[in-house]
Amino acid sequence: MDKSFSKEFWSEKYQSQSTGWDIGHASPPLIEFCETLENKDLKILIPGSGRSYEGEELWKKGFKNMFLLDMAPEAFDDFRKRVPEFPESQLLTDDFFKLEGEFDLILEQTFFCALPPSARMNYVEKMHELLSKDGQLAGVLFDFPLTEKGPPFGGSQQEYEKLFSEKFEIKKLERCYNSIKPREGSELFIWVRKPA
Repeated sequence: MDKSFSKEFWSEKYQSQSTGWDIGHASPPLIEFCETLENKDLKILIPGSGRSYEGEELWKKGFKNMFLLDMAPEAFDDFRKRVPEFPESQLLTDDFFKLEGEFDLILEQTFFCALPPSARMNYVEKMHELLSKDGQLAGVLFDFPLTEKGPPFGGSQQEYEKLFSEKFEIKKLERCYNSIKPREGSELFIWVRKPA
């Protein structure tokens, strides 16, 4: 089994503070997308949420039906300090591929890229299973040559189009214009919908 499927692997990253993916604030492309959301009752999932700055921003904006999922319990330590009123029952320490339920919106931020490439079709199938009819998946994917060494693992727009078009209607898949400086030119924004 690949190490990136292991709770111990991710827990150790937090314990040793080896969290290079953590930019210390919400991702601008995701926040801009979330500002377009009007329905505060949407049931939202953020898998591989980490310290979840996006979750914090959404909570402040009144989205209370939101669930954060991370394999490493340590990921939530900092979030709990920043958002102490967030319900414990909505902090999930579980394996994404074993998760059950149905969500209107799933937000993607550095989760897909942390999975080994062999799990990508499983990711797409699981997203399809977890989304309600007309449900949407939106977020940021890395755009740099795919490697066997990771996480993060790379990928390309062409690969993502092929992968996601099998199960979803692709509403948007284009280069992010508002990435943080270190990630300029290496992020794509994806927004797909599960057909009703």
